[in-house]
Amino acid sequence: MNANDVIEAYVNDVAVQLPRKQRNDVAFELRALLNEELQARADGSGRVADAGMAIDMLQAFGQPAEVAARYRPTLVVIDPVDGHAFVRLTVIGLLVIWTLGLIAQLGAPIQSADQFLIALGQWWTKTVIASLWWPGALAVYFAIAAWTRRRWPQSQAWKPVAAGHTPGGRAALVMGLVGIALGLFVLTEPRWVLDAFWGGNAAPAAYEALTYTEAFRHREGVVLWLLVATNIPLLAAAIVAGRWTTLMRRVQTAGSLATCAAMAWAVAGGPIFIRPAADSMTKGLMVLIIVLTLLELGIRLHRNVKPTPDNMGSRLTG
Repeated sequence: MNANDVIEAYVNDVAVQLPRKQRNDVAFELRALLNEELQARADGSGRVADAGMAIDMLQAFGQPAEVAARYRPTLVVIDPVDGHAFVRLTVIGLLVIWTLGLIAQLGAPIQSADQFLIALGQWWTKTVIASLWWPGALAVYFAIAAWTRRRWPQSQAWKPVAAGHTPGGRAALVMGLVGIALGLFVLTEPRWVLDAFWGGNAAPAAYEALTYTEAFRHREGVVLWLLVATNIPLLAAAIVAGRWTTLMRRVQTAGSLATCAAMAWAVAGGPIFIRPAADSMTKGLMVLIIVLTLLELGIRLHRNVKPTPDNMGSRLTG
């Protein structure tokens, strides 16, 4: 990475923590300020600015979370820099818990208004009230995180991350590729798992529980298999490049949305397995995967930053 890349990474880390309406303005202003300061340092030292000089300057400038806090009012929960993350995770976690609990309560046959009201009452007492453990767990987590930052501040020193960076690097991408291959193996014929572990000697009831219905095998199952398989060339390209490009991310997002639609179709389209218990469990897992996938895509969209000078110039002059 060169000095400009380092500054771009820092500006992005600051801007994603701001409200969307002020994100691009702050990113444009902050980039200009940092470039001026870096040039002043380079002139003062009599050498060309490089990545090392930029990193030293930015680490002295402050943590991205602290810089973002200068541009917006902070919500004091546990630690000022953690307030917004705490609220966001609390809301997301509660929504997921409440949604899954409601699906579980309404999954049983309801034949009257009284049964519907009873199901809602059970959802309120067993899910909504019981879910208050989640904010408490988050409060403990953020309290520990704040104490750790104060105790060992050097461990939290900001480091630039290149655009398209994948946590874990190529090793994580390879593991993802292996996981997709195993998923396709199971999706093709779940009963093969029994053969792999028990050498064909599993109980007949186990084989029956993992038997697809003919309708799913020849309709939704084919579409799901093809959509999951498209991840293999995508991951292979990311492994070769060593990162995710913008085009790869767009293709991945489109594929994820299509897969969610196919799973929703499978959930609503009829039985997947011939055994009702296996069918209900599988559909519940599919609903959970859909919810988590859409949450992840929503978070990624929310964190998108476009602090480009050209965009700012056209907006200011328009």
